[in-house]
Amino acid sequence: MTGLTAQLLLRAYAAGIFPMAESAESEELYWFDPEQRGILPLDGLHVPRRLRRTVRSGRFEIRIDSDFDAVIQGCAESTDIRPKTWINSEIMRLYSTLFDLGFAHSVESWHNDRLIGGLYGVALGGAFFGESMFSRQTDASKVALVHLVARLRYNRFMLLDTQFVTTHLSQFGAMEIPRSTYRNQLAKALQYTPDFTNGSEGEVIDAYLQSITQIS
Repeated sequence: MTGLTAQLLLRAYAAGIFPMAESAESEELYWFDPEQRGILPLDGLHVPRRLRRTVRSGRFEIRIDSDFDAVIQGCAESTDIRPKTWINSEIMRLYSTLFDLGFAHSVESWHNDRLIGGLYGVALGGAFFGESMFSRQTDASKVALVHLVARLRYNRFMLLDTQFVTTHLSQFGAMEIPRSTYRNQLAKALQYTPDFTNGSEGEVIDAYLQSITQIS
């Protein structure tokens, strides 16, 4: 599949389909519609106490959408832990366009004015489709994930799609649901139009930490 436009990509997300490349070197993209879909329940994020302390400490400065292109480039980097990546030049082009249109967003971890981790994804209706994350320092991407969930809850999103469930995501409570169940949840989420950028990062995370402290 080549010549994909941002508008077609949004229609695919609304239908429960997403694209991936076989590798960073591949020039083509392929549609995926797995029988079992990964989601992270917004009321079921598991935040270990150590990570909770890191979030509270403010060790990382969290920014929203301040350098989207740098985040997607970070996610495309090869590392010892992740020697291969599926993010190719076409993926970068498409999601940068979605960012320009206001649909793609990044949650970024900064330290000493240096980007050291983060994630990106697509907000459509009341659903957020997480695409990828990266970390150049311990806990940088984990803290970004906590801030993402906090922001989605603060703005009353209904669905956080992780596409697949990895070992890394399962420790936070990610789970698989059947395709039919996912599509029902997606259809409900698309009926709403919350604003992903609403709320300062301080008030968003404070509200979230207070809520999970009350139930832990």
